[in-house]
Amino acid sequence: MRLLQGHEFEQLFRNFERSAFHLEVNDSYDTPEESEPFRRFLSGEPDDYAWHLPWLELVSEATKSGRTIERVRIVSVPHVNYTRWGLTVAALNIEAGEDIRWLPRPLLNGAAIPADDFWLFDRDRVVFTLFTPDGAFSGGAETQDPMILESCVRVRNDLWARAIPHADYALGDR
Repeated sequence: MRLLQGHEFEQLFRNFERSAFHLEVNDSYDTPEESEPFRRFLSGEPDDYAWHLPWLELVSEATKSGRTIERVRIVSVPHVNYTRWGLTVAALNIEAGEDIRWLPRPLLNGAAIPADDFWLFDRDRVVFTLFTPDGAFSGGAETQDPMILESCVRVRNDLWARAIPHADYALGDR
């Protein structure tokens, strides 16, 4: 595996050819860059989402060029506060062109899920996301190992088929 950080990690989103898929397996993330926006959400304060613009611009750039960015979020029910916030923020990601689906843990029905989040690029590269002990994002561990790729593609296909599109999921009462 190769460690990708900073600009090198960001370039993954500029250089993929067809598709990028993200699997999120944790109910919450404690990243420092999200702490203030999350606090505002919990306090009912307005957010200008300026902190989120770099990601939204990256998604928009990719999807306007015909590439796809997909995400499945595995969530517990009832939702934790972070998931409730994520449901709100997801609308911005979707407006930028990302396709987000939600998969409540009870619907996993024994499906195998990895312990770590990952990005699957063009089905020929997997990048596991890495976080420091205090929750800060620290980069990704990239591999093109055929066995790991095959496993991640299988997980992606299975979970994508089970997951509920955002527009449908957001309407539900959880």
